[in-house]
Amino acid sequence: MKQKQKKYMSLWLVMKRECKRLVSRPLYLFCMVIAPLFCYIFFTSLMGSGLPTDLPIGGVDLDNSSTSRSILRNLDAFAQTKVVARYGSIDEARIAMQKGTIYGFFYIPENLESKAIGGRQPKVSFYTNNSYLIAGSLLFKDMKMMSELAGGAVSRATLYAKGATEDQAIAALQPIVIDTHPLNNPWLNYSVYLCNTLVPGVLMVLIFMTTVYSIGVEIKDNTSKKWLRMGNKSIYISLAGKLIPQTVIFFLMSIFYNVYLYGYLHFPCNSGIFPMIFASLLLVLASQCTGVVMIGVLPTLRLGLSFASLWGVISFSISGFSYPVTAMHPILQALSVLFPLRHYFLIYVDQALNGYSMVYSWMNYVALLLFIMLPFTVMRRLKSALIYHKYVP
Repeated sequence: MKQKQKKYMSLWLVMKRECKRLVSRPLYLFCMVIAPLFCYIFFTSLMGSGLPTDLPIGGVDLDNSSTSRSILRNLDAFAQTKVVARYGSIDEARIAMQKGTIYGFFYIPENLESKAIGGRQPKVSFYTNNSYLIAGSLLFKDMKMMSELAGGAVSRATLYAKGATEDQAIAALQPIVIDTHPLNNPWLNYSVYLCNTLVPGVLMVLIFMTTVYSIGVEIKDNTSKKWLRMGNKSIYISLAGKLIPQTVIFFLMSIFYNVYLYGYLHFPCNSGIFPMIFASLLLVLASQCTGVVMIGVLPTLRLGLSFASLWGVISFSISGFSYPVTAMHPILQALSVLFPLRHYFLIYVDQALNGYSMVYSWMNYVALLLFIMLPFTVMRRLKSALIYHKYVP
């Protein structure tokens, strides 16, 4: 009984020591509170309108007829497209696009109207800069639609001239009507697509860095032995006492972003907010334990931080929210399970977007629990580093 009380007292002393360290260094306040809050507001306000609007394009109108001017006016009326300049040639428009003044341009050749009236099938062209993925794809969609609408308008006028009724003309131009219903995000809001993974992803990276730093700085400052003695010479007690205060703070920050996204911004959350809060808790614990493994494998502050930053940045690319994992190389598909953010993303898709029961995501929950158990594989190495490793500047 006395031994158990001694362990609890050691745990309490280490936690008190860690709390004092957290408030004594502004770096902890920045990484654990200020930086997450800034990122929450930055990313959600950056895409506050959901979709980018008024993307600048140019027009090259060599026909200068009422039909060509009408095409450019109608293109400018699209919410995501704004015709900001008219150019006299393709070369001028290409130079403007290379300078970044515009993201694309719509080219109308000479004699468009006369060829269309004469049934000689004139051709219009449009060019987009797909170096900017979102802007290029959105403008491509608008300009492609405008070219189809222009062709349809000419065909409709021809059919009217031949005596067809409006119903007959519409049936000939569009024999099959497409009725589109986007699921889970019917507004096609990019903020819903991105922020639900970017925000927890940034928090995960900060947890990696804070965990590695808080342990690595003990080795660097040669205070690791004192830390172990205060923890009754137990690496488990010492590590738990150090990480529990950080866990509480990071968990509160995760609750904040869940309330902010699903309560204040009203992002889709079909299963309720509590499964997402539970998933966020598992992400926090998994990230901390992954950070312990990082500093355990590379028990040097600079190497551990480099490992944490590299692993965190790769997590965004391989989690699947920007590019589907199923379309990646099979080796990358297998490696994706080594990143906590990947499993959190799959839970988010099942719980928040699709509204499935938690049982459908059991594999991802188990994966996050396995991340929590990873530190047991490096405990002996980490304790040895805390006792014998000497920091070399």
